[in-house]
Amino acid sequence: MSRSSESHAGLPEQPPRPARRTAVPVQSRGGAPARSAARAWDLPRFNGAPAPEAEAALLDCFGSTVWARRLACHRPYPDAEALFAAADEAAYDLSPADHAEALAAEVSAGLRPDAPRSAHLALSVAHAEYERKFGHVFVICLDGYPPAEHPDQVLAGIRARLAHEKDRERAVTADEMRRLARGRLAALISSR
Repeated sequence: MSRSSESHAGLPEQPPRPARRTAVPVQSRGGAPARSAARAWDLPRFNGAPAPEAEAALLDCFGSTVWARRLACHRPYPDAEALFAAADEAAYDLSPADHAEALAAEVSAGLRPDAPRSAHLALSVAHAEYERKFGHVFVICLDGYPPAEHPDQVLAGIRARLAHEKDRERAVTADEMRRLARGRLAALISSR
């Protein structure tokens, strides 16, 4: 889909694109979320936000403009579970081009700067091999794993998934993206 003002399924014009983000949960990066403090919303504030603000916040969760506009247009959500269910449904309905757009907004997971050079090299080589085979960054949802285990989980995940055929990996990647979006949505609507 082009970035023009034409709408998809009658949805309004697209908001600006978000910055690229790491394809693992924010807690693994040891930093604050990329979104501004103004986007640490609770669900009522998210439901009442102007559509362009809601869409921009949603694009920080999942980089598909179709997905973000669909979720923003179907507000208000009665509870977080309804929002998560709508997010999953919207992700399942995306075209391959929409998934590619979301993947293009992701950045390969890295290590902390103080990690051993050998670990940086091993992860860099694994990411390059994955990207060469599948044509996009490796994404994995690490919710539930302690941050100290993230590098090992990423490396093990890349190695295991390199054995997949392209169709199988496309399905696994889509599932990981949905899980990442769910975690990012939960962070978005938590009023911390």
